[in-house]
Amino acid sequence: MNNQKNNNANKKNNRRGGIWIWLILIIIIIIAIIVASIFLKSSPDALSVNEVQSYLNSGKINSVTIQRSASLLILRGTYLDENNNLHAFVVNNIPIEALDAVYGIGSANSADVLLLEQIIYNSGNTFQGITNIPVDQTGQIVGTIVPLVVMILIYVFLFWFLFRSMGAAGAGGAGNLFGMGKSKAKLSKSTVKFSDVAGINEEKNEIVELVDYMKNPQKYQEAGARIPKGVLLEGPPGTGKTLLAKAVAGEANVNFYATSGSEFDEMFVGLGASRIREMFQDAKNNAPCVIFIDEIDALARKRTANVAGSNDQTLNQLLVEMDGFDTNSGVIIMAATNRSDVLDPAILRPGRFDRTIQVSLPDIKEREAILKLHARNKKISPTIDWYRISQRTPGFSGAQLENVLNEAAILTVRENTPEITITQIDEAIDRVVGGPAKKSRVMTPKDKDIVSYHESGHALVGLKLESASKVQKVTIIPRGNAGGYTITTPNDESMFQTKQDLFATIAGYMGGRAAEAIIFGDDNVTTGADDDLEKATNIARQMVVRFGMSEALGMAKLVTQEDLSYGRTSGSYSDQTAAAIDEEVTKILTTAYNQANKIIRDNREELELLAESLRVMETITAEQIEFIDQNLALPDDVKAEKVKYDEELKRIKDGDIIDIDLADVEPKPKKEAKKPTTTKKKPKKKPEDETDDQKDDSSSKDKK
Repeated sequence: MNNQKNNNANKKNNRRGGIWIWLILIIIIIIAIIVASIFLKSSPDALSVNEVQSYLNSGKINSVTIQRSASLLILRGTYLDENNNLHAFVVNNIPIEALDAVYGIGSANSADVLLLEQIIYNSGNTFQGITNIPVDQTGQIVGTIVPLVVMILIYVFLFWFLFRSMGAAGAGGAGNLFGMGKSKAKLSKSTVKFSDVAGINEEKNEIVELVDYMKNPQKYQEAGARIPKGVLLEGPPGTGKTLLAKAVAGEANVNFYATSGSEFDEMFVGLGASRIREMFQDAKNNAPCVIFIDEIDALARKRTANVAGSNDQTLNQLLVEMDGFDTNSGVIIMAATNRSDVLDPAILRPGRFDRTIQVSLPDIKEREAILKLHARNKKISPTIDWYRISQRTPGFSGAQLENVLNEAAILTVRENTPEITITQIDEAIDRVVGGPAKKSRVMTPKDKDIVSYHESGHALVGLKLESASKVQKVTIIPRGNAGGYTITTPNDESMFQTKQDLFATIAGYMGGRAAEAIIFGDDNVTTGADDDLEKATNIARQMVVRFGMSEALGMAKLVTQEDLSYGRTSGSYSDQTAAAIDEEVTKILTTAYNQANKIIRDNREELELLAESLRVMETITAEQIEFIDQNLALPDDVKAEKVKYDEELKRIKDGDIIDIDLADVEPKPKKEAKKPTTTKKKPKKKPEDETDDQKDDSSSKDKK
């Protein structure tokens, strides 16, 4: 606490010293301006020969003196203006020959000669005589030199100030050059507690000792224990790494320094190292505290054999500071990264980052806890089952789950409902996954058929393969660049995936293309499978080059983790091996496609039912999909919508005008007259047997 007070006092003194320096500089400039103005007074009025002659004739000339040089005559004197105010005047363009002409020697301009004759012979006491121009011109010299001296003093002061700032920057002080070397770490007090962090209980238990150490450091010192100097949090984006660091500082009630690895990367060499020095110096002065460096891989990436640059210098300074400060100083460093494999080994050794904590994506129970945590300040319908929602969000991070509830709350305001319902949460999940629905996008009947069969193919393969994930939802409503999508969730969230699981995933991706080929023919397949093929190819390639699941290439790991860390998709192998890899990938994709093709051909009736349901409902849920799979029939709600859908298609085909209920777009009048029968044509009621036939018929040809 005393260190912090001393540091604040030093900063205040530095600020006061800087203010006095600037005040002295301003005073010097003001004095220089005053001195220059004294020596550079307003110059006398420059008059012409004719003007002086006129004033002389009218008796306005008070005094006049002729100053002589080698080549010119200068007339100086005073005269009275129209208001009888006395002014000084000067005439400095009369040649010396004019004076000689007055005495009868040579010739000159008659006007000049006449003026001189009148001044010398006829002006009486006005004429003060003829003098030589004085050699000493102190006023002019001082007026020229004083501004020059002032500018020199200003430049000397600026150079002194710059060198003084650079010296302070080299020492890690606070007076860095124009603040460029000043640390950008923000000092604050965290209000986050462990109760505000859900779903990462094991990770919280790992850092409880840090909080206890900051509260009771004497207990650990007496036991001879050394608390970790640094803790590295590694995990995917949005898993709560920054939140954990804030919770540590909040629980311990200590200062919290937050910065990013990119803030130490500058174009000027040495600035990053200077900021590192100042950050650690400030942290020691404000101890106990937590320093949190987010995205540390931007600062501590592995050094190469190339010539050292500013980034290496900054990293070296960080290594020195982490190895240099005492563990009893009360400063703990926490850092976050998504890729610890790219960090320099020197920073990961014990004594710097002693502990590495993996913060992984939450499982189903952890997702349920996170959803309940973020629902505390929201009005939620009591019918919502958080466990079912957590089942629908596999692979979601904590940040994505928070965004889901935030989107649901926004939809609640938009739809003017009193509380968040399951429908709004379902829409929010879709918005987070694929963006907002583009319901206004016009789809032709042909496009609707293609998307319906394509997505039904994905769903059907997922239903029939045991290792495939469970189909939760299928929709043909466009979102983003996708014309439709199928949401699947794993049957159990295992840490591992078998070769059969990966193969089933590839077959599921191939289901859409297989359905298009079966329904429309091989020559009429569309570009809709672009994303499916990319994902399937990537999984197949990983099976071959990373997981050793290829019979031809065996269990060789052809792409290492280091290759992936630096963005390389290929390893160090020969061209023959590369050709063999491509051949194996093609073989896996072809086998998966054939399997998906066989499943769809064997279950053609179920494919038609799924496609028909999508055409009618546009979105079908897991319950409706399971009903179709078990009963090979349309659910009752789909049948009811199908009747309306078929009637609408028939009226469009017959050219009838579709009725529009004006009550949907404008309020009804209080008293409404009897509606006249106009051009609207009411369709005839279809007999019951015809409706049943239409319910049983699910071919796309009849729908058109």
